[in-house]
Amino acid sequence: MLARLLGLNFHRIQFTSDMLPADIIGVSVYDRETGAFKFHPGPVFAQLVLADEVNRATPKTQSALLETMEEHQVTAEGESRPLPEPFFVIATQNPSHQVGTFALPESQLDRFLMRIELGYPDRDAERALLQGVDRRDMIGTLAPCMATGELMELQSMVKHIHTAPALLDYIQAIVAQSRRSPDYSNGLSPRAALGLLASSRAWALLDGRDKVLPEDIQAVLPGIAGHRLRPVHDGIRRSRAETATGLIAVVPIP
Repeated sequence: MLARLLGLNFHRIQFTSDMLPADIIGVSVYDRETGAFKFHPGPVFAQLVLADEVNRATPKTQSALLETMEEHQVTAEGESRPLPEPFFVIATQNPSHQVGTFALPESQLDRFLMRIELGYPDRDAERALLQGVDRRDMIGTLAPCMATGELMELQSMVKHIHTAPALLDYIQAIVAQSRRSPDYSNGLSPRAALGLLASSRAWALLDGRDKVLPEDIQAVLPGIAGHRLRPVHDGIRRSRAETATGLIAVVPIP
């Protein structure tokens, strides 16, 4: 649905335990007519990729997404092939306590800009789901809200949203606090700091402003920090909101 509304081409990859990296990025097949190997792109060659139940695949297969998410390209047999722009990955995962799941390594978690928890629908939404038209059938009736070029223009505009030096100090202070806090086994990475800045700018743009406010940083922090910070004691489970609240409480606003 999101891909159709944004005018993007879309591929869904169902992750399973027997999936191989080549099933994602593609494979070279011998062409008898030319006498050479021809690369057949995998489903990752799309503007929006849904990695469904990503933690059902082995870490080796999950690692096939690392280069695509960071570099927006696929390297196979010594040749790098660019992915279409814009490009981004959305992933779903099963609860870690379920049988047949593999934990995502920190390096892969860090490449996801945000983690969003949907939870269960409320009573009215669930009733509408039960009584309404099948959601897959509804997708065909949707019209795109924008063209691909318009989306890329909005992405470019985010880079020009003003962020005062004091707010850059604020972001660095939050990141530094996560690194020295005794509550977490590891702190926020430089990639997380860049993601916090970009998300804050996007939040301000959505609100119709040309500059970032401290409230923008605080609003996006739960999604940025929740999946990156691991408590020192595994028995302690904190929600994303609790993690962000803890950092916000001890870092003063400039």
